[in-house]
Amino acid sequence: MHAERSPVAAIIALGVTQIIGYGTLYYSFSILAADMAKGLGWTTEWVFGALSAALLIGGATAPWGGRLIDAIGAGRVMAVGSLAASASLAACALAPGGAAFVAALIAMETASNLVLYGAAFALLVQIRPRAAQRSITYLTLIAGFASTVFWPVTTALHERMSWQDVYLVFAGLNLAVCFPLYVWLSLGLSKQGGAAIGQQSAVAGLLAPAQRKAGFRLMLVGFAALSLVVAAILVHMIPLLSGLGLGASAAVVGTLFGPSQVLSRLVNMVFGRNLPPIALALIAATLMPASVALLALTAPSTTGAMVFAVVFGLGNGLFSIVIGTLPLALFGSEGYGTLQGKVMAARLIVAAMAPFAFAFALTTIGAGLSLAVTALLGGLGGLSFLAIRFLVGPVRAA
Repeated sequence: MHAERSPVAAIIALGVTQIIGYGTLYYSFSILAADMAKGLGWTTEWVFGALSAALLIGGATAPWGGRLIDAIGAGRVMAVGSLAASASLAACALAPGGAAFVAALIAMETASNLVLYGAAFALLVQIRPRAAQRSITYLTLIAGFASTVFWPVTTALHERMSWQDVYLVFAGLNLAVCFPLYVWLSLGLSKQGGAAIGQQSAVAGLLAPAQRKAGFRLMLVGFAALSLVVAAILVHMIPLLSGLGLGASAAVVGTLFGPSQVLSRLVNMVFGRNLPPIALALIAATLMPASVALLALTAPSTTGAMVFAVVFGLGNGLFSIVIGTLPLALFGSEGYGTLQGKVMAARLIVAAMAPFAFAFALTTIGAGLSLAVTALLGGLGGLSFLAIRFLVGPVRAA
């Protein structure tokens, strides 16, 4: 049997939407948060607390979104989600007070579940299951530029306009670019048979039925631990580096993160074709906590911060692939959307408090100790993936 070819046009279209989606719905928040706090009369910590609450509630809705993806197809769900994302960005910008702002933020995080990686990975699995692992790697390679593009873009826009106007621009971008692409993807998937496509080429999981419950729990612990690290560090990346004494160079150091993500995905694509997802998970779970510990030990060294940004980006680049490929490898393609919904819920619920908790920790125990605790928590992810490695071993050897 010939291997399925990756759907190149769909990957490129999704790459564009993921850059815009992550850039507008996620990466821009840390840059605009201080101005949001001033306008609302809140402290910055409480703005991040609102984000945490929104992530928590949004995470609770993720399983519903996953089931919907399996029921009607990822393309249709993403098209509706794009409209909701655009409307929620506009609602945040036009919110007359704190309560309306929080409600709009909750809507934005709920919509994010319908348009970001989890849904995009499910769409690639629905199009061509046996090519999905390669397709996910290609997609994350493109989408890795989101922070590199949108941190400076958001900063430049914010220098010229209020955060409300920036969000209105971003709402228009989602509506004008992402929505039509999702509609096109939805129509293409419908012509090929919708969510039921590719049943004859479905992927079987590595785990035997008796192992799946334990494997699923270990996978959730691993994903949650590393997601906590990602949520804590990425949301605060530029303010954190500035607070460690890097000053104006913080933004420059931060831009190394995006290309490093792309580099790790490119290296994996070229040299790691036969590397199983569990091996990638172990590498990512080593690199990310190690980079955070390095930053704590070397601050305020600019060189140390640059190494941190590169290594953290390398680890997160692989982790983004693993989020899509490890569930597929362990449990197969049947019901993949529902599975991704559960994974997304666990990741978001555990990571929901990370931005607020990390901001609070920075002001109470200092950056060094906050980073050390974050690195230790990330280490739990490595232990969980190591346990999965031993669990899968007998199955792989059979």
